[in-house]
Amino acid sequence: MGKKKKQKLSNTGVLATNRKARHDYNILDTWEAGIVLVGTEIKSLREGKVSLVEAFATIDNGEVWLRNMHIPEYSKGHWTNHPPRRTRKLLMHRREIDSLQGKLRDGNRTLIPLSLYLKDGRAKVELGLGQGKQDYDKRQAIKRRTEDREIARDLGRKFKGIKA
Repeated sequence: MGKKKKQKLSNTGVLATNRKARHDYNILDTWEAGIVLVGTEIKSLREGKVSLVEAFATIDNGEVWLRNMHIPEYSKGHWTNHPPRRTRKLLMHRREIDSLQGKLRDGNRTLIPLSLYLKDGRAKVELGLGQGKQDYDKRQAIKRRTEDREIARDLGRKFKGIKA
């Protein structure tokens, strides 16, 4: 019984995050989707060498596709290795796809993968509906973060009794 729990815990965890997505886009909503993987892709994912930096998702003919996600070839593979940047199908319910399609039609919005993780031994991707930020919005967000950091630092000093 103890071995099964340990094995299950090791099968979960975040494999990759797209930190740049939250900087470049306002994330309006998120969804979880499964990924259709072939051949040695899951073994390569478990090595943790995946990149979501240039990845995005599209809806074509009522199906959701993940494009430009880089999963490198498996190190111990041979002729059965997969192409690193192939288009991968995402698994979502029909209602979710229909609502996504409606939200994408509304304006300048795009589907961005925010994170890739294993859940019960299956690869899942967290998709975010993002609306692009302007440069001044990005600068304001950076300024707000630094101000909040300074305020927290000053409160910590005051709490500890250190005078600045």
